[in-house]
Amino acid sequence: MLPERVEVLVVGGGIVGLAVARELSARGRGVLVIEREPELGRHASGRNSGVLHAGIYYAPESAKARTCLAGNRLMKAFCREQGLSLRESGKVIVAREPSELPVLEELFRRAAQNGARVEWLDERQLADVEPRARTVEKAIFSRDTAVVDPREVLEALRRELAGRGVPVATGCAFLGREGPGAVRTSAGTVRFSRLVNAAGAWCDRVARAWGLAEHYRLIPFKGIYRKLRPGADFDVRGNVYPVPDIRNPFLGVHFTRSAHGDLYVGPTAIPALGRANYGLLAGAEREAAGLLLADARLFLANAKFRAVALSEPRKYLAAFFHRDAARLVKGYDPALFPAADKVGIRPQLVDWRTKELVMDFLVEARDETVHVLNPVSPAFTASMELARVLAEDHFR
Repeated sequence: MLPERVEVLVVGGGIVGLAVARELSARGRGVLVIEREPELGRHASGRNSGVLHAGIYYAPESAKARTCLAGNRLMKAFCREQGLSLRESGKVIVAREPSELPVLEELFRRAAQNGARVEWLDERQLADVEPRARTVEKAIFSRDTAVVDPREVLEALRRELAGRGVPVATGCAFLGREGPGAVRTSAGTVRFSRLVNAAGAWCDRVARAWGLAEHYRLIPFKGIYRKLRPGADFDVRGNVYPVPDIRNPFLGVHFTRSAHGDLYVGPTAIPALGRANYGLLAGAEREAAGLLLADARLFLANAKFRAVALSEPRKYLAAFFHRDAARLVKGYDPALFPAADKVGIRPQLVDWRTKELVMDFLVEARDETVHVLNPVSPAFTASMELARVLAEDHFR
């Protein structure tokens, strides 16, 4: 049974919504979180790699750069306090060919400007850190990159909120606006003084109820993974990442040793047919035709998206996926890495006026509402700092 009225209503029980609820409740606000799914972690917050990023990729002074490293530290501290899984294994970023070295240099410059602890490794030093990794001339080593279990984090946040008397109502979907200061949900009408939209892949739909995000489209991208066969040995100790195309917000297929020791390779960034299109066709929505049309328009208008659309879908085929993975490490054996059950969706915002993918977090406010748009990587890492900034900027 939902309360008829709350001080702050948070729409969305993913990592951002729970972090915002935690921050606001710590500041004495009365909070209710509603989550459309019957359990936490059904979508991006529970399906991501668990990597805590360290502020390397993001343009200095961007919201991602300002919140990522601080969020990394806050999330690590939370995991230690709660006794959660935390693998502080670091990360290497390697160059696959000489033409990538200038971008590797740019990443190092960004990392230093953003305050990240990074250092150069030559090929001999790289072999000491990650014996399987291969690079051209040098690699970046990030000491602060770590890995957590995303679902453990979500459940720990839920427990902490419950201890503070903050309800998280699962199976309660936002249905629309019900006049000023009220919304319709699948469990009834709720009145509020303030509302935070942290609805993840559905954030644009919620924002449009208040006339916001009208010139944005959300385009989902599917990430598929492969996983080291049980009982097999492949000496990747932490995270091995390629030099990405920094014109796009995707980091490329990479190796990650999970918080529990499993070794994953992925994800891809394949244009998807729905916000929950986790199977080949399963999860495709009524908007699938509209998404295909939007993808076609982006394909024609945006050369950077065109490169993704031409290269990524091929990775449904094992040979193309394995080819990418093999360029990062020595002695890669495709037979060791069958397809994993893990699949994620990245709900990427596109500015439809320019047909450009939005590269940063975006927060818009109107009347009594605050909307967190484009909550993509590193949103999990940045969530606690993003919540602090949002509280400072909009809830004084």
